[in-house]
Amino acid sequence: MFYALNYPSYAFSHVNSHKTRKARLKPVLAIPSSSTVLHTDENGSGSSDSLVSQANTVGILGGISANSSLNFLKKVVQWSTKDGQDCFPFVLCSDPVLNKKLLLHERESFPSLGRGNEHSQLDHTPIWENLQRKRVFLEKSGAHCIVMPCHISHAWHDEISNGSSVHLLHMGECVAKELKEAKLKPLEAGSPLRIGVLATHATLNAGFYQEKLQCEGFEVVLPDKATMEHAVIPAIEALNRRDMKGARNLLRIAVQVLLVRAVNTVILASDDLCDLLPQDDPLLKKCIDPIDALARSTIKWAQAAGTGT
Repeated sequence: MFYALNYPSYAFSHVNSHKTRKARLKPVLAIPSSSTVLHTDENGSGSSDSLVSQANTVGILGGISANSSLNFLKKVVQWSTKDGQDCFPFVLCSDPVLNKKLLLHERESFPSLGRGNEHSQLDHTPIWENLQRKRVFLEKSGAHCIVMPCHISHAWHDEISNGSSVHLLHMGECVAKELKEAKLKPLEAGSPLRIGVLATHATLNAGFYQEKLQCEGFEVVLPDKATMEHAVIPAIEALNRRDMKGARNLLRIAVQVLLVRAVNTVILASDDLCDLLPQDDPLLKKCIDPIDALARSTIKWAQAAGTGT
């Protein structure tokens, strides 16, 4: 488990429970400010050489994979520093044990990807309690706003944020507000604005994307049973077999099925699906990655907090 702190005058390091070593970041992840690492015990409590105190400090609560957290961080750093500005202070928390539990929860809704009925009765309380403890840790580390670049973690957003003294951004709310601000027009005259959502069963069953979109006045279109069984699930299965071509083709089918139903855009609410289509794929222009919306909202919050507005 590691906790990285973006803070002036320290070297960026990766720490586990056995040793500490400095590691060079790839150029794309380089940050103007340096970082230090917070050591933690098994209960998530910890200490650090220095805690951040800036009002625009962001806490990043990792979820289903470290790669997803780093992908989010890469976007935040690149986009917030593109005009020569310094990146805002941040604390990043990633726990591989929690990663596995979240992945198991997501895959248990896909019998063919999981382990049959072995975990069908899994109690999810320990998962959100773990996330809640890490949220508390980030607050104590100096975070004034917390973000979760993980779709399925938002299934317990209310539980995780319960008792919090800081703002916990909601990815579904971020993407819904951006779509509202885009002032889209219905593809069919007299029809409501329709937004499609592609995700795993676990994320769709949690319903938070549907709720946030409906609150902004959108009609939400979900893949039907046939599309899930013959396109979405097989696409993720193909991806896990490293059959990238097959996964891309199946995702294209799923996106096209929703577009035929007159949706303005399709939200790809799954890390497995978001990076499948190449950047020059015309279908990608019809899709939205909620992680991008969360990154933009995070930067907007940090810039406002940094100027006291």
